[in-house]
Amino acid sequence: MTFTPSAEWPPPPDGGSAPRVDSPYWNPAVETMDPADRALVVLDKLKAQLGYCYEKSPFYRERWDAAGVDPGKISSLDDLRRIPVLRKQELRTEQAAHPPFGRYLCVPRHEVLRVHGTSGTTGRPTAFGVSRDDWNRIAGAHARIMWAAGIRPSDTIFLGSFFGLYWGGWGALIGGERLGATCFPFGAGVPGQTQQAVEWLAQMQPTAFYGTPSYALRIAEVAREAGHDPVDFGIRVLFFSGEPGAGIPATKSLIERTFGGACIDMGSMAEMSPWMTNAECDERRGMHLWDDIVYTELLDSITEEPVGPGEVGVPVYTHLERQSQPMVRLWSGDLSRYTDEACPCGRTYRRLPDGLFGRADDMLVVRGENVYPAAIEEAIRAAGCDGEFRVEVVRDHALDELTIRAEAMPGLSDHDLREAVLGQIKKKLGLRATVEIVRAGSLERTEFKARRISDRRELSRELETLQQDSKGTSA
Repeated sequence: MTFTPSAEWPPPPDGGSAPRVDSPYWNPAVETMDPADRALVVLDKLKAQLGYCYEKSPFYRERWDAAGVDPGKISSLDDLRRIPVLRKQELRTEQAAHPPFGRYLCVPRHEVLRVHGTSGTTGRPTAFGVSRDDWNRIAGAHARIMWAAGIRPSDTIFLGSFFGLYWGGWGALIGGERLGATCFPFGAGVPGQTQQAVEWLAQMQPTAFYGTPSYALRIAEVAREAGHDPVDFGIRVLFFSGEPGAGIPATKSLIERTFGGACIDMGSMAEMSPWMTNAECDERRGMHLWDDIVYTELLDSITEEPVGPGEVGVPVYTHLERQSQPMVRLWSGDLSRYTDEACPCGRTYRRLPDGLFGRADDMLVVRGENVYPAAIEEAIRAAGCDGEFRVEVVRDHALDELTIRAEAMPGLSDHDLREAVLGQIKKKLGLRATVEIVRAGSLERTEFKARRISDRRELSRELETLQQDSKGTSA
């Protein structure tokens, strides 16, 4: 098939003009349109995106031909299910065979403006090549979504995030700049930088903050040690990505109490930039799915069939406005559920009321119960544990054991905190646990994504086997 784009696709890269400051919407016609009308807009963009991918990408053309799919015959959003789901490992395999960007780059190499990527800690790094027009479109999309979060040109945004391969900080920066806000790309990760962050926050009094929830709480801890109350920084909006904390009710409440500002949950996947197309508005009723920019399906994790409202599924994403490295039906591996109930903000997008509450491969089965890390964090925070904590799942002979170490809290006895954690774990998860209260400040801190929960049952089995072998040898 030959790709013949309409005048409307891709949209202009500037994202449109900023609205009046008192307008709740960047683009009211699009954001509040009837969902049935939006579905037609999404379908029109989808057809254009698929046609573009088929012509420009040998990778997609070979995949779809092998599956017997003619993208030119996609005539409804339901038809999208005929296209095979794409997984991250396939992208890594393609880039290994056709370095550096794979054959889904879709633009000439000289048109790539920016290179970002993954760290490669779990395998081969994935390279992201972004064209100039896409970079500007991402900035426009993020500006529009940050506007919905309540950020305005009069705001100063403190960006407490890494600026390197990681997409998050750059996406927040260019969105803030496009919106017209004052941006302070402070960064993160350098030794001593958290102490400096406290000094700069006290001095500059920014009205918005971007980072990970874990790092915001770490800054608050260091601020208190230095004699500052984080509320006095004057931050009005805190928006986050990179981990699910901002979507966990007890953690969201903790952040809002700590800083006195609104906690906004955002984020999909780096591959899906503009990654803010899962994002809460200032009503904070769960992430809106900005389907006119990135279309999201929610599929059963086993059958890959669509799930209905309220049912748990895996978000699967498709770009609708991307020319460089467009993703079509990318399997996220995250878990969520959606609702199409109206949001008080007036936007008519579907929402993820619980955010992204876990990953399909992070789910733990403990004594027959399905347990997600986010649910464990919710229970511990709801017990009044505002400090750090660590959770391990171990196996003692044939039984799974949940062991929790939580830092002591001022004004609360170790006994009372232990009982509160035990009670919340039982109430919210239906599980028993072993809880140890440790000295405040004794557990490791992070300036990026926290990894608080680990499954050590395989190690437990190996130790048990070694012990049995040792007994057999000594006998």
